[in-house]
Amino acid sequence: MKLICGIDDAGRGPVIGPMIIAGIIIEEREIEKLKEIGVKDSKLLSPKQREEIYKKIIKLVKDYKIIKIPPKEIDAAILSGRTNLNWLEADHMAEIINYLKPEKTIVDCPSNNISKFSRYMESKINVNTSLKCDHKAERFYPVGAASILAKVTRDGEIEKIQKMIPYELGSGYPSDPITKKFLKEHGDKYPDIFRKTWSTYINHKEAKKQKSLKDF
Repeated sequence: MKLICGIDDAGRGPVIGPMIIAGIIIEEREIEKLKEIGVKDSKLLSPKQREEIYKKIIKLVKDYKIIKIPPKEIDAAILSGRTNLNWLEADHMAEIINYLKPEKTIVDCPSNNISKFSRYMESKINVNTSLKCDHKAERFYPVGAASILAKVTRDGEIEKIQKMIPYELGSGYPSDPITKKFLKEHGDKYPDIFRKTWSTYINHKEAKKQKSLKDF
């Protein structure tokens, strides 16, 4: 029976915490069972629903792999001049495929240029798999399952960071007012949790610098 892999990410946009990439592998005949346990795009589920379905997914699938990409690695990739966020994701997605060894792979493509992203991924894959990269790929149940694993893991990482910090940091997304307030008031105390190449963080540092010059 054909082995199918689904891969998705979570936490691509936040200024705080890691990005997560998750992949699952399942026999083609078992895919309908993902639907039966409630798998769908993680954004359509509540945190409690995601956590409950997460436990069912890891019992149902043949195998899975989750990769956590810390802010430091994200910043290094962006500053390197040799790669970017899309290629960083592709590298780790290929790592998951090489580990799981599926016969068919469906990836939620983070790039606007699907064909270019697909070609790059194919250059990094060393197993024989049929690769399909697509936008909104969560509609395919294996990708939806990976989406849930990634999102639950990302939420867990933010919870770990929050437990270490006595201030509310919010979701970590730049648009979150709580995250903005935390960055402005306490960001300098916890530099390691931030993606320093994000404009939100850069603008904060620039504003601090301008304020210091005025004080001087």
